[in-house]
Amino acid sequence: MSAACDFVALHTGQKMPLIGLGTWKSERGQVKEAVKYALSVGYHHIDCAAAYSNETEIGEAFQECLGPNKVIKREDLFVTSKLWNTKHHPEDVEPALRKTLEDLKLNYLDLYLMHWPHAFERGDNLFPKNPDNTMRYDYTDYKDTWKAMEKLVVKGLVKAIGLSNFNSRQIDDILSVATVKPAVLQVECHPYLAQNELIAHCQKRGLVVTAYSPLGSPDRMWKHPDEPVLLEEPGIKKLAEKYSKSPAQIILRWQVQRKVVAIPKSVTPARIQQNLQVFDFSLTEEEMSHIGSLNKNWRYIVPMITVDGKLVARDAGHPHYPFNDPY
Repeated sequence: MSAACDFVALHTGQKMPLIGLGTWKSERGQVKEAVKYALSVGYHHIDCAAAYSNETEIGEAFQECLGPNKVIKREDLFVTSKLWNTKHHPEDVEPALRKTLEDLKLNYLDLYLMHWPHAFERGDNLFPKNPDNTMRYDYTDYKDTWKAMEKLVVKGLVKAIGLSNFNSRQIDDILSVATVKPAVLQVECHPYLAQNELIAHCQKRGLVVTAYSPLGSPDRMWKHPDEPVLLEEPGIKKLAEKYSKSPAQIILRWQVQRKVVAIPKSVTPARIQQNLQVFDFSLTEEEMSHIGSLNKNWRYIVPMITVDGKLVARDAGHPHYPFNDPY
């Protein structure tokens, strides 16, 4: 792969840019400017989700920047969004997508993902909770949700559909019923959670993998006081010096060089630009495998809640919770 190749082909024939702008945790008031800036410096891929509660503002950026005589044409932009856990009931799927399209001011999505395999209670409250702060679950089978998502492709509302936070067993379960195959799996992935087995599993089955929190998500709310800091990893800092790049650029290069799409989130113009500048150098095979060997199976993104004064994994009690399997 030449250093300059900046996209990967999906089984649908679509070209998905290897670097996209992530928008999770981008505050209202900042995300619009971040998206406009990203489009102005050459991004062609924006990753969104209904649950981030900022699609309306991203839609304003799209309205200002997209179109025949504007910064970028719609057909040159790859936009992903995600179906939230409260909308897994098959009848809720199309209305949820239409709401996202209306908020983003688009008439189709390039990719629509099921955000998690497990469902929450139906309704418009994103995080329905019991009085003791535990989640109110719903037990819709994700295969039924998937069948409803397939209809969106048939209707031309989305070009491809895929999965997020599914494990290997759940992916195979979807493939066993799919008439429209999932094109992408989006999961947390970085050198401390290299996901080598899961990526191999997906690539064998024709799914492209997208890495979220590719830099270890240093701005999360539920931080562990003694967790390892990815951007301080000595081997990565050494490579950054060698190539006159930042540690973040080394990590992003490692992902795109192994054909994994990465969606770093930033609202800082300099970082937004820097995160795209990873196509003008290549790592050696030894360097690639060194970064891959830093894996600690360290998952930074496990949504936590406080129950009886203790921090617990928010969704671990759900039968479809994905992270009880090895991968």
